[in-house]
Amino acid sequence: MRKKIVAGNWKMNKTYEEALSLVSEIDNMLQDEGRGDVTVIVTPPFPYLQSVGKLAQGNGNLLLAAQNVSEHESGAYTGEVSAAMLKSVGVEYVLVGHSERRQYHHEDAQTLYKKMKAALAQGIKPIFCCGEPLEERDADRHFEYVGQQLKDSVSYLSNEEFDQIVIAYEPIWAIGTGRTASSQQAQEMHAYIREQLSRMFDAEAAFNCTILYGGSANPGNAKELFSQADVDGGLIGGASLKSRDFTDIIKSF
Repeated sequence: MRKKIVAGNWKMNKTYEEALSLVSEIDNMLQDEGRGDVTVIVTPPFPYLQSVGKLAQGNGNLLLAAQNVSEHESGAYTGEVSAAMLKSVGVEYVLVGHSERRQYHHEDAQTLYKKMKAALAQGIKPIFCCGEPLEERDADRHFEYVGQQLKDSVSYLSNEEFDQIVIAYEPIWAIGTGRTASSQQAQEMHAYIREQLSRMFDAEAAFNCTILYGGSANPGNAKELFSQADVDGGLIGGASLKSRDFTDIIKSF
């Protein structure tokens, strides 16, 4: 059965002290109010991973994820971080293919496939991000666009590897644009993604795959979003930087 997951992507935010304070607040709130059937993941910047992880994993309420991973095992790759390094500090999940990595760092489909393989080789579960920009949505090419992203990277995984990954749908057109995606639009794309996955692998594997919504979920809209049949949780950006908002989102199931 697929998991309910809420993952907080902190991006390039928070000082070291602020990061420790935030994870402690979230951890305390979850002890008092949390849902035991929801997997909660925090994704701090690289320098904070070990310290945040120690706090997060102290009582098992939180799991640790990284925002990126190198496709290389080791070597002369200045500034890169390998999957083995992440594993050694307790990382269990890693974002792959986030829209900002695709846009600002020009990560292509083959690179993303290699990153997933590198993570999986270390027992780290990739959270593979996909989603269409505004021009593709307006041109009514959004299904084709997302389907191609899945085909170009995810479809090359083995069935055993696919069983270890999470998908996150990011409607890029609804993030910071003033436009919002309805719960119906989210469900429509999540159902489409699951259908494509069933063709690439099989119906059971697709049914059991967790698909997260990554389009500016907040305490006000999370309950309706999470009530959709194919929305299994959220990849949360800005709202994950506030302990109260993040906890309320977790409680929205």
